[in-house]
Amino acid sequence: MPEEPTSEPQLEQNVEQKEEPLFDVLVPPGVPRTIIAEIAGKFDVEIVDRKQRLKFANMDGDERELLAFRCKQEVAVQVEQYMFDRLKIFIGE
Repeated sequence: MPEEPTSEPQLEQNVEQKEEPLFDVLVPPGVPRTIIAEIAGKFDVEIVDRKQRLKFANMDGDERELLAFRCKQEVAVQVEQYMFDRLKIFIGE
């Protein structure tokens, strides 16, 4: 008899070597490609597509595909700070 799907994500763990969980840093719409490419070259990240519900203006509940940087937690913190620092420079703050 086949197993019934569950709503909880299935976590695969290697018994010999536990891998660190990965985190997604969402890239806000409008971030320049140059900044995205710079982060991809500077940090150990994977660029992935991620569906996210948007809740503002006339997009309340719309689901959009956004880019995200997938990486380990300590790298995610660095990437987020770096991205916002670069955005501030880009917009002239």
